[in-house]
Amino acid sequence: MGQSSSASSPVPGVRQASESEAARWDQRYRDGSDGWELGQPAPPLAMFLRRHPLAPQREGKVLVPGCGRGHEAALLAELGYSVVGLDFSGEAVREARRWYGPDRPQLRWLQADLFDAAALAAAGLGKGSLDGVVEHTCFCAIDPRQRAAYRATVLRLLKPGGWLLGLFLCHSREGGPPYGSDPEELARQWRQTGLVPELWEPAQGSVAQRSDEWLGLWRKSLQSPSPHQLEDAPCSAP
Repeated sequence: MGQSSSASSPVPGVRQASESEAARWDQRYRDGSDGWELGQPAPPLAMFLRRHPLAPQREGKVLVPGCGRGHEAALLAELGYSVVGLDFSGEAVREARRWYGPDRPQLRWLQADLFDAAALAAAGLGKGSLDGVVEHTCFCAIDPRQRAAYRATVLRLLKPGGWLLGLFLCHSREGGPPYGSDPEELARQWRQTGLVPELWEPAQGSVAQRSDEWLGLWRKSLQSPSPHQLEDAPCSAP
């Protein structure tokens, strides 16, 4: 989960998490009720990053929002990326350090709210500061009303040519978390945000209880698309 109770300089129009919300997520990590926990990086992401020809070049600064226990962040660091694992839950960050150790040059843990622009900037995560973002279980954990802000935040943080690699839960069940997504609608929304799809398909290698995962790779255009281009963009990747 990727928000904290910090109240400084929020993204306009976005409610930041309260202390009680942070406490509820802390308790989930303490009592092990975070049902999404696999004890390892998500297999579709690990397979893609290790072997897929479209996997981003292994360099540059990458953010993992809502990093939880840090499995994907640690994998990225192992592969050669410079990684920031971010979570608004202090307990999650403590768990990540317990699993993978303290901060080091290739891997840094940050307790902060993804929607607190000032807190991110203070940590060196300002506009155009990132080469990549890896999404796994943050998007499905936040209130769906915050998803537009999530997309805008990713776009703001990525430098031109930067990439988003995401593993999304595309189920139609009511309620959450984890909240579901419609794959066509999700693809359309990312294109309207201004990211160009390179891959969007049902994930390969998901664990049995997650057969509804989709894997996507998008890049931020080197030039900002016009409103007309975004309006006419198809809603699914080639």
